[in-house]
Amino acid sequence: MAGDLKKLEGVQVIVFDAYGTLFDVASAVTKQSAVLGDKAAELSKLWRAKQLEYTWIRSLVGAHADFWQVSRDALDFALEALQISEAGLAEELMNGLLALEPFIDAVAAVQALRSTSRRLAILSNGSPSMLDSIVRRVGWDKHFERVLSVEEVGIYKPSRRVYRLAMQKFGIQDAPSICFISGNGWDAHSAAQFGFQTVRIKRVAGPDDRLPGKLVATVESLEQLVGMV
Repeated sequence: MAGDLKKLEGVQVIVFDAYGTLFDVASAVTKQSAVLGDKAAELSKLWRAKQLEYTWIRSLVGAHADFWQVSRDALDFALEALQISEAGLAEELMNGLLALEPFIDAVAAVQALRSTSRRLAILSNGSPSMLDSIVRRVGWDKHFERVLSVEEVGIYKPSRRVYRLAMQKFGIQDAPSICFISGNGWDAHSAAQFGFQTVRIKRVAGPDDRLPGKLVATVESLEQLVGMV
């Protein structure tokens, strides 16, 4: 319950991850479910897994490509693996990334936090054009002070350079002054290890990650965050 969550002290900026936190990454596939049939869920899962895997590998080997390219590479792999070859489907799925649906609790939480004049930002793997598309589509360009892309540092999360970018852009010297929220366990723990006060929104049931970085809280809805900050 929200009342059982501790109040976070000293927070100057609230920074959200985008994919899987504010926006439903599966919605790009869901919109093509009539075409995909019983392969939709499997495609969504494999595409996302490869998408993340490719960002980590590219970061480790120093071969950066933007998130649009990484997403297309991951999609091509997933479609071939699942033997899906409908003409034009790949393009429709990629276009779906530019029109992802926000989670209902995210809409309510962003509105509530903005009404308290909180400083809000997004820090994401997404390329600037991808983020601009989904943020403007739901009218959040007026709510977020900054929408930050890893393209500014040329490496993906969980590189410390990405989390440091948020501090630099807001002129913040102490990492705990930022409250970071992510629906991805690896991202949440990495941000916590960096020094942010980190909250994980747990959108999928399952065990907690065994990773360094102590979270300050795990919530089931972003609306719970409003009472914490």
